[in-house]
Amino acid sequence: MTHYPHLLAPLDLGFTTLRNRTLMGSMHTGLEERGDWEAVAAFYAARAKGGAGLIVTGGMAPNVEGGVYPGAAGLFTDQDIANHRMVTDRVHREGGKIAMQILNAGRYAYGPQCVAPSAIKSPISPFKPTELDEAGIEKQIADYATAAARAKQAGYDGVEVMGSEGYLINQFLVTHTNRREDAWGGSYENRMRFAIEVVKRCRAAVGPEFIIIYRISMIDLIPNGSTWDEVVQLAKEIEKAGATILNTGIGWHEARVPTIATSVPRAAFAEVTKRMMGEVAIPVITSNRINHPQVAEDVLADGCADMVSMARPFLADPDFVAKAMADKADEIAPCIACNQACLDHTFSGKLTSCLVNPRACHETELSYTQIGQPKTVAVVGAGPAGLMAGLVASQRGHKVTLFDKSGELGGQLNMAKKVPGKEEFIGLVDWFTTMVARSAIDLRLNTEATADLLAPFDEVILATGVVPRDPEIPGQKDHGNVVTYIDVLRGRCEAGPRVVVIGAGGIGFDVAEYLTTTDSPTLNLSEWKEEWGITDPVQHRGGLSPEGPHPEPPARQVTLLQRKAEKPGKRLGKTTGWIHRATLQMKAVKMMGGVSYDRIVPEGLWITKDNTPQLIEADTIVLCTGQLSERSLVDALEAAGKPCHVIGGADVAAELDAKRAIDQGARLAASL
Repeated sequence: MTHYPHLLAPLDLGFTTLRNRTLMGSMHTGLEERGDWEAVAAFYAARAKGGAGLIVTGGMAPNVEGGVYPGAAGLFTDQDIANHRMVTDRVHREGGKIAMQILNAGRYAYGPQCVAPSAIKSPISPFKPTELDEAGIEKQIADYATAAARAKQAGYDGVEVMGSEGYLINQFLVTHTNRREDAWGGSYENRMRFAIEVVKRCRAAVGPEFIIIYRISMIDLIPNGSTWDEVVQLAKEIEKAGATILNTGIGWHEARVPTIATSVPRAAFAEVTKRMMGEVAIPVITSNRINHPQVAEDVLADGCADMVSMARPFLADPDFVAKAMADKADEIAPCIACNQACLDHTFSGKLTSCLVNPRACHETELSYTQIGQPKTVAVVGAGPAGLMAGLVASQRGHKVTLFDKSGELGGQLNMAKKVPGKEEFIGLVDWFTTMVARSAIDLRLNTEATADLLAPFDEVILATGVVPRDPEIPGQKDHGNVVTYIDVLRGRCEAGPRVVVIGAGGIGFDVAEYLTTTDSPTLNLSEWKEEWGITDPVQHRGGLSPEGPHPEPPARQVTLLQRKAEKPGKRLGKTTGWIHRATLQMKAVKMMGGVSYDRIVPEGLWITKDNTPQLIEADTIVLCTGQLSERSLVDALEAAGKPCHVIGGADVAAELDAKRAIDQGARLAASL
């Protein structure tokens, strides 16, 4: 008997049946734009083979002006149809079903041809859109229908009409972006007319036995967003228009509320979808921050939805469903919602991948094939780089011995998991621990590797990490008020009520959040919602509280400093940096850039800012001033004439960059 009876139950749609209640949600990967259709097919086929009930592609533009950026993929030509047919055929051979998402970005498009219901520029794109006239509106609706018909020709089992996240259809729905006074604006009946016509026209184009998913914005999280009554009204009209399934979208991209980052509680918005259950007769899908089979099972068992959408968990592990079916959930590589290799890559124009699974979107070029002649491989350092290198090398058949001088696996991940909002790193360390235990790796903790110890091995991989860089501030060693970030995050010291954090990179921000937070709101959904000003959409339009964010008072008074004369936190993650900056602002953290550190005294830190010396009074000063590669063993091996491979922080000292470390480890092990 399965542990997940609701999740793994089939779903009968009348004309077709889905094999389980999992939807691999839409993600833009960049694969289609590269033109390597074998890679596209391999990516989706792997997820179909892994058991996904229904897959939705990344957004395909219905026309040039609707593309998220110039050159965005779509189904415009016969060759496009042939290319997509390669994908659908591969998915079907693996027993899966796949729908193509049709996405018109509207004013979010990064191109001068962008269009919208009203000529109102988006805060997250550089171009002011052209306001659509009647002919333009008709063209957009017709292009959706054409895209749906072409998707059917290409062998797709359905389409998803993207009506949420602030894209074109969403822009018609709310007065925030629709200031029209004609038949497409004004009353809500007029504003929802565009969405209804799109679905009606798509249904007419594809016939009755074809899946049409409508992605509805359940909660906009923007000023002047939809009321709950309007959302329900739209859902009922979309059902009448011919939709097969209603999928949940949460928040617009311009919303100043995090919705999918790691600090968002698991299944944070499932209750919103639950309100829709019973309002329509078609299946309803819930979404956002569902990353484990038990979370999905609980959501379904609680009646929150008929299906669950999990996008990035299928990046992290294409075999998510297969492992759940085999009762091996602890072997599922966990999505930690870090955004580093997925959304950050997407919004930087890079190919999408995954921090915990470097093969994601690289299936055809990064292969973990079995080795013909196994080697003895020593891996020194059980942080993310060493762990991934050891696991991949062992999986390929090499005889791996893993050394670490500490008594636990994880390296600096064990500090990251202590930071409020980064509790998902606990699951990542647990996963590494499980996979090492179930591998053939010879694990030797509490062991200091030496050149003599490593001499007999065929291959030596050094993943010895980093050590904190000493800024050598005058007075630093003369008083007992100076500690490092390691001392703080490993619980070796108790900071005083007034703290200065020196260094405003990722580690500095993490330390500041750690020091100002008593109880992590990520672990308490009601507290998290209050912190970000999220309220019941039945009570307030768009689900935003009129009072705004209301965080818990800071546990300490913290000042965050950096030498660079730029906005602190400017170099943080592209899609998550704003969250960290906003969090510290809510915690009243004072942030200053362009300062020099003059000297440390018992009363605090003397700095110079704008040529003016000043004393920042502090009980504790925390050094987050960068890292140096730990390469002492490299030097010893070179002296002994023993070649070695150096990866992770030992190769390049940077912020706690698990993405680069894991990728390096995997690629090196795949090449041995």
